[in-house]
Amino acid sequence: MATVLLVDDARTVRSICRRIMESMDYTVLEAENGQVALDLVHSHPEIELILLDWNMPVMDGLTFLKAVRAESLVQQPKIVMCTTEAEFTQIATAIQAGADEYVMKPFTEDVIREKVEAAIAL
Repeated sequence: MATVLLVDDARTVRSICRRIMESMDYTVLEAENGQVALDLVHSHPEIELILLDWNMPVMDGLTFLKAVRAESLVQQPKIVMCTTEAEFTQIATAIQAGADEYVMKPFTEDVIREKVEAAIAL
């Protein structure tokens, strides 16, 4: 079973994503900010996918994204940004920093499934 890391400071969003990802047969880990997420990436090399919010305290999603992509991991996880940041320049910034897909909040279960499948296929 594949492992996904949900990174969002909103417990409700993590709960919704957990339900979706568990229905897709993922093992789910959660983090409330980028620093906790980075620690989990270091201690769980089996993480294959990360759903990542942008705006969080302690370490924001873009900083986390850049940090993970700079790591020399055995396997880089696929990263899907899930955020309210909807400006084209922000989307381009995230993609250039290494995001595999981008989802704007609010999202539906179908959108999450579609973007996860697209990211995994890359």
